[in-house]
Amino acid sequence: MFKRMRIAKRGEIACRIIKTARKMGIETVAVYSDADKDALHVEMADTAIAIGPPEAAKSYLVIDKIVEACKASGAEAVHPGYGFLSEREAFPKALQKAGVVFIGPNAKAIAAMGDKIESKKAAAAAKVSTVPGHLGVIGDDNEAVAIADQIGYPVMIKASAGGGGKGMRVAHSRAEVAEGFARARSEAKSSFGDDRVFIEKFITDPRHVEIQVLGDKHGNVVYLGERECSIQRRNQKVIEEAPSPLLDEATRRTMGEQAVALAKAVGYDSAGTVEFVAGQDKSFFFLEMNTLLQVEHPV
Repeated sequence: MFKRMRIAKRGEIACRIIKTARKMGIETVAVYSDADKDALHVEMADTAIAIGPPEAAKSYLVIDKIVEACKASGAEAVHPGYGFLSEREAFPKALQKAGVVFIGPNAKAIAAMGDKIESKKAAAAAKVSTVPGHLGVIGDDNEAVAIADQIGYPVMIKASAGGGGKGMRVAHSRAEVAEGFARARSEAKSSFGDDRVFIEKFITDPRHVEIQVLGDKHGNVVYLGERECSIQRRNQKVIEEAPSPLLDEATRRTMGEQAVALAKAVGYDSAGTVEFVAGQDKSFFFLEMNTLLQVEHPV
């Protein structure tokens, strides 16, 4: 058991981690930017270390500063929370090099699931249901239109490195594909520094269901249950329900088993979420895997 743990996150999640660590007898070390020096997580932690100016890019997102804070405080492990560095492959690698344990999935699993194109290929190889589509890199709008014609309308154009609804466009015709392709690439480039997009079939009147999985360091993975987050605004979740009102026991079991199959295929060894889009007929397809403890996990 660790004696001292550093938390690479601020706000509500950091406070919850501190409360749990305290129950387990683990000392906590918080980090804070100049803007957060009076924040609750700073007050609650046993120790707090300043890491820079208010801009996250100059404080919370600088791996070297986080590693130095670990060394300065004697922290044996780091809990990433969510956001910031939690899904950066380079972060656990840097911690491992410094002899600090990363309380999260291994770097290879983060890399495998961090790219939407590659993650869908991995899912298909693990025999997980995937949305019909084209997972190769698309060169221009003419190629995009040809692919959409082959898949059948409506289609969804998505950024490979995307998230939070950015770099996504629904197209119901060839003209909309050409326009949506250009806009999705531009938005993906500005948001993620990666303009790769792919095209897949758009599921009409979809339901969004997430399966919570847990893996250990011995190859064991289990699924715990699901959250439905179909009520969204601008592709951002507004309300979540657990259990899902859509699923019956048979569908829940099949979906859970596929989530476990994917997690095992990438050697997943932490808490994570496998997301599916489901039809009203209870058919479902893999969307993505979030390799972190999500903001909505208390649901």
